[in-house]
Amino acid sequence: MRDKKVLFLVQAAAIAAIYVVLTVVFAPLSFGEVQVRFAEGLTILPYFTPAAIPGLFIGCIIGNFMGGAIPADILCGSLATLAGAVFSYLLRKHKFLVPLPPIAANTLVVPFVLYYGYGINLPIPFIMLTVGLGEVVSCGVIGMILLFALDRYKGTIFSQNSSSI
Repeated sequence: MRDKKVLFLVQAAAIAAIYVVLTVVFAPLSFGEVQVRFAEGLTILPYFTPAAIPGLFIGCIIGNFMGGAIPADILCGSLATLAGAVFSYLLRKHKFLVPLPPIAANTLVVPFVLYYGYGINLPIPFIMLTVGLGEVVSCGVIGMILLFALDRYKGTIFSQNSSSI
C-alpha cells in the first residue's frame, strides 16, 4: 500500500515537472490568443494513471506562474486543465475520446481569461476558435501520438497505479 502511494506521488511529480518544462521552454507558443501549448499533450496521461490528474493541475499552476500569467489565468487555466484531466480519466475506457475533455475545457475557459483578464480585443468566438485549434493540435494530435506510443507499455510502466485514485 505504501509503495502505491509513493508511486502515485512520484508519477504526479514527474508529470507536473514535465508539464512545467514544456510550458516554459515553449513559452512563446504556450501563451496568447493563438497558442499551441505542447504540455497539453500530456493531458492524455489520465488514460494511464490517476496520478496524472494532480500532476497536470499542479504542473499547469506552476507553468502558468513561471510563464508570467496573471492570477486569473493561473487559477482558471489550471482549473480548466484539472477538469479536462478528470474527465479524461473518466473516459479512459474510450481511448479515442480521452483528448476531448481538455480540448473542450480549455476552448471554453481560456478565451474568457484572454478577453477579460488580458484585454485581448478580439471577439470571444474567434479566440475560442484559435485556442480550440491549438488544443486540437496539442491534445488531439500530439497527445494521441503520445497515447499510442505509451500504450505499448501500459502493462509495465503504469500498471501498479492504474486502477484507483
